[in-house]
Amino acid sequence: MLGYIGLEVARMRRDVTFVVFGVAMPVAMYLIFTNAGIAPGDEKAAALYAMVGIAAYGGMGAAFNNGSGLAEDRAAGWLRQLRLTPLPPYAVVAGKTVTGMMIVVPAIVAVLTAGALLNGVRLDPGQWAAIVALLWAGTVPFSLLGLGNGYLLSGQAAGLVNFACTIVLAVTGGLWIPSSVFPDWLRAISEWTPTANYASLSWRIAAGEAPTPGSVAILLGWTALFGAYAAFAYRRAGRTARSA
Repeated sequence: MLGYIGLEVARMRRDVTFVVFGVAMPVAMYLIFTNAGIAPGDEKAAALYAMVGIAAYGGMGAAFNNGSGLAEDRAAGWLRQLRLTPLPPYAVVAGKTVTGMMIVVPAIVAVLTAGALLNGVRLDPGQWAAIVALLWAGTVPFSLLGLGNGYLLSGQAAGLVNFACTIVLAVTGGLWIPSSVFPDWLRAISEWTPTANYASLSWRIAAGEAPTPGSVAILLGWTALFGAYAAFAYRRAGRTARSA
């Protein structure tokens, strides 16, 4: 399976679209948000809030892009070829999930680096390490949702649906604008979104506080739900491939 993961990562690195939109775009958004005064609070607070929020958005977007690429591979017959190899189905799904987790790292690190070097964000080494780890590990549910869409939908449809999921989850989760300014009904919804609880883990670390067990539990619940969806979509894609 390691060889398969290495192949998938190499294929992703050669994707110019991923490099531009998956890495450069979140950094550009972060600089626009902080320099245009869109982020809340004073200059220091705004730089920190936006850094975590946009890094979470970048990681989530990269995870979804992995699923969109899967749909294109399926349309090209790549998945049908994988079924002819000794790789068991769980290894293919696990390999794509691991690949999704690996490709989110550049987007996360790029935004955090911009925060430190360009906006003067200062945190303890332990806080930096914890934020990177939490932003990385927290992309698992989004990777699973993207994979589910990739297995279930056509290449074009999966790309559109994953893009829509990224935007809706980013907005409702308060990654761009804090949920404290939302109407009461939207704030209540935001508290249960995977994105709000995903970013909350790192926002609390940045504030010198421990993540709440509630956020961890909600994120794990979404992970289980999206994992079940990905498994269902994979089985359905397998039945479709065999009947084709």
